[in-house]
Amino acid sequence: MDTPAINDIGLDSDVEIAVRQELTLVALGKLPADTALRVGRLLDVSTRTWRTNQEIIIKGRRIAYVGDAGSYPGTVAHRVHEPDLAAIPGLGEVHKHIESSHLTPEWEAALVLPRGNTWTCEASHEFSNVNGAKTLEFWLKARAAGSPLKIFPLPGSAVPPTGYEHGGGYLGYDEQKQFMSESLMVAGLDEVMDWPGVWDRTSPSYDRLWGMIRATFEKRGVVEGHAAGIRDIPTINAFAAAGLASDHEAWTVEEFWDKLTRGLFMELRPHSLPEVIAGLLEKGLADWSQIALTTDDRSASDTLKLGATDYNVRLAIEAGLAPEIAIQCVTINPARHMRLTPWVGTIAPGRYADIVLLSDVEKFEIAKVWADGIQVSDGKRYLPEVPKIDWPDWATKTINIGRELTAADFAIAAHPGRQTMTAAVLRPFHWTDDFLTIDLPVEDGLVQRDADRNITKFSIIDRFSGEGAVSKMFWLGCGPRTPDTALACSMAHDKHNIWCVGSSDEAMAAAVNAVAANDGGWALVRDGKVVARVRYEVAGLMSCRSADALHEEMQVLYAEGEKVEWMFEPSFHPRWSAGFPERLAFATLTCAPWRWVLVAPSDYAPEGLVNVQTGKTHPVVF
Repeated sequence: MDTPAINDIGLDSDVEIAVRQELTLVALGKLPADTALRVGRLLDVSTRTWRTNQEIIIKGRRIAYVGDAGSYPGTVAHRVHEPDLAAIPGLGEVHKHIESSHLTPEWEAALVLPRGNTWTCEASHEFSNVNGAKTLEFWLKARAAGSPLKIFPLPGSAVPPTGYEHGGGYLGYDEQKQFMSESLMVAGLDEVMDWPGVWDRTSPSYDRLWGMIRATFEKRGVVEGHAAGIRDIPTINAFAAAGLASDHEAWTVEEFWDKLTRGLFMELRPHSLPEVIAGLLEKGLADWSQIALTTDDRSASDTLKLGATDYNVRLAIEAGLAPEIAIQCVTINPARHMRLTPWVGTIAPGRYADIVLLSDVEKFEIAKVWADGIQVSDGKRYLPEVPKIDWPDWATKTINIGRELTAADFAIAAHPGRQTMTAAVLRPFHWTDDFLTIDLPVEDGLVQRDADRNITKFSIIDRFSGEGAVSKMFWLGCGPRTPDTALACSMAHDKHNIWCVGSSDEAMAAAVNAVAANDGGWALVRDGKVVARVRYEVAGLMSCRSADALHEEMQVLYAEGEKVEWMFEPSFHPRWSAGFPERLAFATLTCAPWRWVLVAPSDYAPEGLVNVQTGKTHPVVF
């Protein structure tokens, strides 16, 4: 096959024009094509109809012509015939955090492309919060190195997530305007989560957020929303009126419907998908064009087990949705919403030659995947060589605590002469208006945990400033009961400081120091010794290796975690379960509907306990 004459992997506007000029002549048969892919059936997602015995004519990485087999007027260098397979467009993610796979983008491509996912709108408030200035460079690097996965970055709106956090960069009007101007790959603004910062003019985030929204509107980009906890009709209306175009946080049919009927583009995640689809079918919904299926967060281990975008489609079909509509919800619907239809979402001229070949449509079984005009998978086997990227220090040296921590950094001092202290206590997914209060014993001048009442200690460590700042407080039912045990991780949505939970201050210090020595990731300390580590050496969020290699290391961590007795409070949240507390990475969220949260110490909140709805602070013991 001829090498593509034009390098169009980055969507530079000058190159884009040259590509289109060439495709025009190829479509007319005045220039030769590279490949003709003939298929038994082809789904036209624009009309939701199947066309039989179709030919897809490819030049370089793009489609030049689609029509009945034999109708193309030009010459073709290479022909492929798949009479028993059905062709659909490459599947797209309207909202995904690749960082949550914990793989760098080139290895993410090797994982998800065989599962049909050929393009992703990357919601980058994870990497953006680690190194905001390098956001665009990071997400375009793998594609520039030849990776077939199209990543359309949306710089993070939540940098920082609230006005009470710091470190890792700052994104506002000027930064977003620059991002939107640098590449056609930038689709818009990542999910706006700080709802109080949008409506409340007194919020310290107000001007920054509206600056980013303004810069996105000026370039006709899409402003993605995050409406967690927003369920009353006036607030839904206000959310839509602000220009926040979507939501992926609806949990019930009623909430989904209320938001859909107020003009929000609804992005449906697997955890609520069966219930919502069944409810929408019962309501008789005929037009599904304002709905997409989306992954949001999924680890590499879960993707190996469940699938990628293909899993979402199968789940929708099992819930009763027609396969053709389910396919529209991961192809043309998200492409239209994100204004990316010139490049992805359909099997049509001018689009990238990204094609999923199904052996069984009803079961959504993928036989082969094409991307950038070549076959990239056979079954689950990824065919291209993964490009080798030597990630620079700005991506790999992101843990800057500045010193070795000690047990003293995690101690909580009592007031002089006190035998007990009242502690402000939180718990995982604590969404109520106020914190809990519990009286705790004092020994040697320090406030103590109380394992008999499921009280342990939780901490956030500033990993950006080099000052070694540590906030700590008592939490209910969220950590190890086993003595001298601690778990620490540099993935802590959304600021991604290091968090640590432990049954002793010494173990907490050892766990955090182990994470720092690894340039990020997980560390589990048991009986005072580090028994398991997982490397996330890129941004403290991802690792530059295969999904299988990362999965193997994670299994060691899980196995060691099984030897620990974990505290557990079953009534906290329906998504919380007993055992290894991996979901603590999400329990550090500071966006709505959270109220009281623990953040890294700052001049505004020296002890780190702050109400992100009101800005009020409070001591951790009193």
